[in-house]
Amino acid sequence: MSIALLANVLTIILCMAVLVQSVRMMKSLRTVKDGALTQVVEALQVATVQARAVLSDMKHTLGTDCARHAQLVERARELRDELSLMTGIADAAAERIVNAVSMANAQRDQEEDEQGAEAEGDAPLAEAA
Repeated sequence: MSIALLANVLTIILCMAVLVQSVRMMKSLRTVKDGALTQVVEALQVATVQARAVLSDMKHTLGTDCARHAQLVERARELRDELSLMTGIADAAAERIVNAVSMANAQRDQEEDEQGAEAEGDAPLAEAA
């Protein structure tokens, strides 16, 4: 089988495919010519009207919902700031309480040490008597 013969067979196959597509296109053109074009245009018009209505509804919904969500986000930020302030105040109060307890414990330990030292100082006097 030579290259020329192979090229001719390939050309015949491609020509057949072109003929099949041409026949299909002619049938489609006849359908459009017979009035299907008006039906297609009407269907496109209906679809366009419906799409515009949906887009309008989406614009309205997004406009109101976005504004409402923006307000909620702003309120949440305010609450976060307020809670941060309250947490800071609570931390400071807890720190003061811990310091006061530490000082009270240290003072109590010191008083106990002094009382223990006095008791030890009184013990030799009691033994001597």
